[in-house]
Amino acid sequence: MNQIGEREKKFMAMAVALSKKGMMSGDGGPFGAIVVRGDEVVGEGWNQVLAHNDPTAHAEVVAIRDACHRLERFQLDDCEIYTSCEPCPMCLGAIYWARPQRVYFANTKEDAAAIHFDDSFIYHEIEVPHEEKKIPFIPFPSRDAKEVFRLWEEKGDKTLY
Repeated sequence: MNQIGEREKKFMAMAVALSKKGMMSGDGGPFGAIVVRGDEVVGEGWNQVLAHNDPTAHAEVVAIRDACHRLERFQLDDCEIYTSCEPCPMCLGAIYWARPQRVYFANTKEDAAAIHFDDSFIYHEIEVPHEEKKIPFIPFPSRDAKEVFRLWEEKGDKTLY
């Protein structure tokens, strides 16, 4: 288990400060995150859903985008993420795609649900058959789409991620 020391406390305080900053400015909900490489903050974000009318502008996603832009790469395998709250399903997916070493979080998903940021319905929907989801997912097979996948498989200069 990872030890929580002064370094981690300092970085978590920064993520929490961003959560307050974004909330107080009216950018979105009370969520903040930073990406750290070694002892350097290489990305920061706070919830900006309202500021940009963008439902994907969650703190972790914004921080990951910022870090990837600054580092000029799409993976953060030598980084850590500090976030003021346990990531939602979307942010969890983004975190796994970015592949950081670890994630530290302050508030839990239950804490978030208590202030009306409840993602439990999404976790439930993931397991529901497509035709029974609240937003129906309808299979629409396409030969052209399969052909693009075939071309990708054969592409010699592709970058896997």
